[in-house]
Amino acid sequence: MGAGLSQEEASQSQPSVEQTSSNSQSLIEAKPSEIKAKATDNASEAKPNGNNKAKEAEKALRGIHRLEEITKDADGTVDYSSLDKLLTKLQDGIFLNQKRKASFKYWIDRMANNCFMLYARDLSITWAEDNRYWRWPQHKEKSDEVIEVAELMNVCWLEVHGKFDTTKLSPGTLYEVAFVVMVKHPAYGWDTAPVNVALCLPDGSKQERNINMSQQPMNQWVEIVAGKFRTSPEKLGEIQFSMYEYHGGKWKKGLVIKGVAIQPRIIY
Repeated sequence: MGAGLSQEEASQSQPSVEQTSSNSQSLIEAKPSEIKAKATDNASEAKPNGNNKAKEAEKALRGIHRLEEITKDADGTVDYSSLDKLLTKLQDGIFLNQKRKASFKYWIDRMANNCFMLYARDLSITWAEDNRYWRWPQHKEKSDEVIEVAELMNVCWLEVHGKFDTTKLSPGTLYEVAFVVMVKHPAYGWDTAPVNVALCLPDGSKQERNINMSQQPMNQWVEIVAGKFRTSPEKLGEIQFSMYEYHGGKWKKGLVIKGVAIQPRIIY
């Protein structure tokens, strides 16, 4: 976005803003409408000492919000030869749309609530395709998947935006939206002005925070929370989130963006 402008011009003008081969009966592409039928079959065929475990897994699967719609774009295949394997797969996470440039990951937590990670390629980053300002190194996750992250090389205008449809989130659940980033050595330019993060909800309300990036731990992933909200009929629709700093006028380096996590948070 705006790759034709130089950083100096930007200070004068603001730009507009994560398989196996199948055994014909046990491995197929994820089709949740078939999962329900398979779950019932597996539960009825389970050995006595596995009945409780199978029933617990079946109950968890049936309670997942919009599972069929969400997993229709799953990469690869999903093994549902057993309820336990299927539930484990959903808890570990499934990459969606990774075959295109942008990708994100879907998983469920222990309460079977939907969780999502939008990776950096699914965000709008000003000058992201200009290698004078950003680069896209590969990063290996703990689960061994390889993703692309956005590494800031040198900018004075930091601007990152993203959006997400809340209808995919579990109803009546308190969610947190957080940028997952790292301040990588050597880094500079973060001590002049705070970085702003914001979350805009479908009902028109907005949450904003200022973050001092110079106080973040170096060389480790941290979550910068943009906001929290509870899913409800009044908050169905598109949320928008952003991270930006373009008023300080100082050149910045060393920020690495993995993406944005949208997941439930328990408040004690």
